[in-house]
Amino acid sequence: MRFRNSILSGLMMLFLLSGMQSVAQTDDENWDEKENEQMVDADKKQQLIRDAKDSKQAFIKNSSNLKELFDKAVGYVIFPNVGKGAYILGGAAGNGVLFENGKVEGFAELRQLDIGLQIGGQAYRQAILFQTQSELDNFKKGNYSLSGNASAVIIEKGKAKNVEFNNGRAIVTMPKAGAMVEVSVGGQKFEYASAGDY
Repeated sequence: MRFRNSILSGLMMLFLLSGMQSVAQTDDENWDEKENEQMVDADKKQQLIRDAKDSKQAFIKNSSNLKELFDKAVGYVIFPNVGKGAYILGGAAGNGVLFENGKVEGFAELRQLDIGLQIGGQAYRQAILFQTQSELDNFKKGNYSLSGNASAVIIEKGKAKNVEFNNGRAIVTMPKAGAMVEVSVGGQKFEYASAGDY
């Protein structure tokens, strides 16, 4: 009887050890996957930051006074690639970077839903420059939105346009290819996460 109990105990111990080993392996695999995801996310963030900085230079190069406004702004968010357009039911989406004092403060997401006739699509850059700290703080709270009558200045290559602050902010867009007839920014909604939380 003792022999039989010791065999059963040995088998139970072996079973438990093998189970623990497989759990440990699974945890290791999950950890590796999470680590890889974080590295990819870090790479994407760095690319987004580079694209945002390039977009800022493109805006400045093609506007008569945007450098001055960027310098005066308490902060600004740049979306280097906003995709827009579909047939009948359209919308826009893009990721951006918020800068304060020339440094990355956080990341933002732009969403817009348009209901109406749209044919084709367009890709463009967009920047919102904040004139006042209170307007910037509102953006950083999350769930920031632009009212239906909000308008943006379209910056086109070779056509210098003057940009001004209005209601504590200035909004500019620039087509990434070809001409842009118009872009409606009214109804855009933004989510925000600080660089540490993203």
